[in-house]
Amino acid sequence: MKNSILTLFLVFAISALALGQENSAIPLIEVQGNASRKIAPDQASFNIYLQEKAMNVATATSVLNTKTENLAAALKKAKIKDYKLIADNFSVNINRIQRGNTWIDSGYVARQNLQIVTTSQTEELQKIVEAIQAAGDMSFNLQFDVSKEQQKALERTLITEALLDAQNQAQLIAETLGLRSIQVHHVSFEGAYMPVAKFRVNAESADAPLIAPDGQEINKRVFVKYTY
Repeated sequence: MKNSILTLFLVFAISALALGQENSAIPLIEVQGNASRKIAPDQASFNIYLQEKAMNVATATSVLNTKTENLAAALKKAKIKDYKLIADNFSVNINRIQRGNTWIDSGYVARQNLQIVTTSQTEELQKIVEAIQAAGDMSFNLQFDVSKEQQKALERTLITEALLDAQNQAQLIAETLGLRSIQVHHVSFEGAYMPVAKFRVNAESADAPLIAPDGQEINKRVFVKYTY
């Protein structure tokens, strides 16, 4: 068994060495292609975390469900045009508290995450804030981000532009050095960075302003090796 492992290790080591020697023997032009776009977030997410403690599971769950129903009713009453109310990560656990050096069980704690997702602009966002405030004592995080659809479309555009930038650089180098032809040897990518703007607002702050984030610059890099 040990001999088999040693043989396998030697095969991998020899292959890696041969590959390194092959790459070092190949004439290469290495370029970095860049692309950037300024983009504005196209959706907003209100993230709400609910927690309720009670001496029995039924009471804790009932109060939590009532808060969720109140929020749904407040959103409907506000006649907001475009939104999705998503409830997930519901859980009920034993509530343990510390008394002195001892932990004891003291009823139960129910938890629930709620998310309101919308593509609406400032006026509708204010309505959602007012609906959350009307539903009860809730705090939330307001996050502006880019939808998956827009991210996918932007990713394709940035990759194309970065590759063309790398190609233009390589062709300029080849023409300057008098090389007759070049061809792609290896391509690697650096992931695009999608900045996200977050705001925390307390439900009791009725007059808290909503801030729409400015456009963010998204960058994409590609690394291309050409042979000649």
